[in-house]
Amino acid sequence: MEVKFDVDKHSEKGETNTEIGRALGLRGTTVVTIVKDKERILKHIKDAAPMKATVINVKQRSQSIVEMEKLLMIWLEDQNQRRVPVSLSVIQEKARELHEAVAKKHGEGSVSGEFSVSRGWFNRFKARAIFHNVKLQGEAASADSKAADSFPSGLAEIIKDDGYTADQVFNVDETGLFWKRMPNRTYLSKEEKSAPGHKAGNERLTLLFGANASGDLKLKPLLLYLAENPRAFKGIFKSQLPVIWKSNKKVWVTLMVFEDWFNDHSVPAVEWYLSSKGLPFKVLLVLDKSPGAPSNLSNMHPNVKVVYLPLNTTLLIQPMDQGVIANFKAYYLRRTIRSALRAIEGNKELTLKQFWKGYNITDAVRNIASAWDEVKTTTLNGAWKKLCPQFVHSFEGFDRAEDVETVTREIIGLSKRLKLDLEAEDVLELLASHGEELSSEDLIELEQEMIEEELEVPDPKPRSLTVKGLSEGFTHLERALVSFEGEDPNVARFDRIRRGIMDLVTFYKETLKEKQMKKSVQSRLDTFFHKSPIPLPAPSPEVMANPDPPVLPGPSVAARPPLVEPFDSDDDPDDPEPFHGFDVSPYSSDSQAPANSTP
Repeated sequence: MEVKFDVDKHSEKGETNTEIGRALGLRGTTVVTIVKDKERILKHIKDAAPMKATVINVKQRSQSIVEMEKLLMIWLEDQNQRRVPVSLSVIQEKARELHEAVAKKHGEGSVSGEFSVSRGWFNRFKARAIFHNVKLQGEAASADSKAADSFPSGLAEIIKDDGYTADQVFNVDETGLFWKRMPNRTYLSKEEKSAPGHKAGNERLTLLFGANASGDLKLKPLLLYLAENPRAFKGIFKSQLPVIWKSNKKVWVTLMVFEDWFNDHSVPAVEWYLSSKGLPFKVLLVLDKSPGAPSNLSNMHPNVKVVYLPLNTTLLIQPMDQGVIANFKAYYLRRTIRSALRAIEGNKELTLKQFWKGYNITDAVRNIASAWDEVKTTTLNGAWKKLCPQFVHSFEGFDRAEDVETVTREIIGLSKRLKLDLEAEDVLELLASHGEELSSEDLIELEQEMIEEELEVPDPKPRSLTVKGLSEGFTHLERALVSFEGEDPNVARFDRIRRGIMDLVTFYKETLKEKQMKKSVQSRLDTFFHKSPIPLPAPSPEVMANPDPPVLPGPSVAARPPLVEPFDSDDDPDDPEPFHGFDVSPYSSDSQAPANSTP
């Protein structure tokens, strides 16, 4: 019964049946059965408990407290995911804040006197939530500059002793992204804040980025979303996305998700990359150590050695936090605003509000991939200056990396064309908001979002390249090229651009040609095999008067010879002429038709 109770608690936290089975060492079918039998199990536990304890339990755990504790679980896990250490007083204050928010949501007014955030409550909460690994930190968990100063020298010794190069040393870090959030001063953001119900600006996803110290290998990003099959993915293969798509209902990078991303997707890419450079396949992976992170990542691959940064040093020395993720988020916002501007200028009847309403997770994925592609080698390499200065190069002759201030100025210029009155601080405030902790309102909305976006129908029919669609695409492309040619006075420049564009769409051009040929061949075959039959003469009046044919004397139907001779196998020793395939002509080339035969 204790095991069943643990299963139900894991289920209440939003974990899938597979995750629960792995955590508790149970088969999936067993977990499914227990979850379905939840009501009977809880009733059994309640009936088995002493009456006094039951009464006290009901009194202390009102509906507001139960809901508050669910939200507190999400908040605690979010703090762990964001590498934010927590203290008992911080947890107690958050619990009090959440309880007030839940009571207000249910219209209960102030109920602070009904709930005491004591140490005893916290110990009972830990037991109920199965948070046995919650580690409380001191009251002031600030950045540890001393550890940040001493760690690089120890890492340098590991790199030297094991012979790692800049190509073989990697860093990976995750970040949150509110993929549909606009600056607070925009009218879109103001309308959403005043609107009741679900707020799109609070839809968050998690991204995991990785790259090596030389900066010339960016790993394909991992994207975690709350739904496995969003509505916007109609007809799209998730395996063909420019990101590695994973999902869980709380958008957290679990150990299982991380290992799958690294072993199944990143390791093959790293192995191929090192092989192309003539380097042995060995990798040093630098990770930060969050308060609740698992400690067995060192065994996830025999060619990968994991080194953890000291606690509270992420913001000081972790490479991905030294401008890489900040630049990515600025590029993403610029890409998003460019998309809106391009759509509105291409359709004068479209408003920004309409565009933003139609902006979905598929559009966000495209902009995420493009923004990650924009992160330059100089940025990725320069981010290691504090941790591994021996790997940082000047990169003379390369394009200088754009900083956040430069991109911010461009974002402001683009926003003015959309009639958005933004200042630099508005953009910087939005970029910083992606790393903020979830507010009480965010937590309540996240709990509701966990089931809203999931499709309840099977995956739809996937997209496919058709002759009609490809032909229409090339028609539009030709019109666009004609338009550019009419505007550009430099003939040579236009010709270079036209050849470059046509080279980029070679795959679509060859696919269209192949499909057109197949369609033509099929059409000829259909014409050949489905010719209109020769009309038969009308039956005589005698036949019409007597439709049943007379029974003629002769052998029975069963005794009649077949209309087609049975086929003999090629390996029959008695068959003098083995079968070598059908001849489409009426007669073979080396034989003549009988004189009295009819085709």
